[in-house]
Amino acid sequence: MFTGIVEELGTVAAIAPQGDAMRLSIRTERLLEDVHLGDSIAVNGCCLTVAEFAGDVWTADVMQETLDKTSLAGVAPGDRVNLERAMRADKRLGGHIVQGHVDGVGTIVRRSPSEHWEVVEVAIPPHLARYLVDKGSITIDGTSLTVVEAGPESFTVSLIPETLARTTLGFRKPGERVNLEVDVIAKYVEKMVAPHRAVQEEQK
Repeated sequence: MFTGIVEELGTVAAIAPQGDAMRLSIRTERLLEDVHLGDSIAVNGCCLTVAEFAGDVWTADVMQETLDKTSLAGVAPGDRVNLERAMRADKRLGGHIVQGHVDGVGTIVRRSPSEHWEVVEVAIPPHLARYLVDKGSITIDGTSLTVVEAGPESFTVSLIPETLARTTLGFRKPGERVNLEVDVIAKYVEKMVAPHRAVQEEQK
């Protein structure tokens, strides 16, 4: 489990294709201070498992399912990526409950800079739009954000200078793909309500 508060911008050090998978190596300055084999680290919002680490580089195995469903299939050596270690129970939950399970891939539509912040519009896959509400939570590339306006095809977020400086959202350009994870609470509510709605429909 994660919070969506990015700890560091890491750098893709190497990629080793393995047919139906790949090995992804990432260079980091601080995150390996207390790392152990098997630990979870979110990379652009994707929960990956530490398989190897040495010096300032750690490696994870990325399976085909992840490559098919996320933007990690397009990363290249030198790319910057958002990193967050799994949350600890004795720490503050600064963002919202994030699983590290990407629900879909969105696309940056436009950026509208202001003096002290920037509004970013992101196109969302149609099947995820129902989970978004104004002022609700969304995770973009592993970054916990508040939805400003939720529409049927896209949504907007406002980025403060801290977010622009410390995450990949500071340099994502229109047309680039981003990983999205909707609020898991909304998905649970939908599943619990569905049987009752079905009964109501039958009674009409």
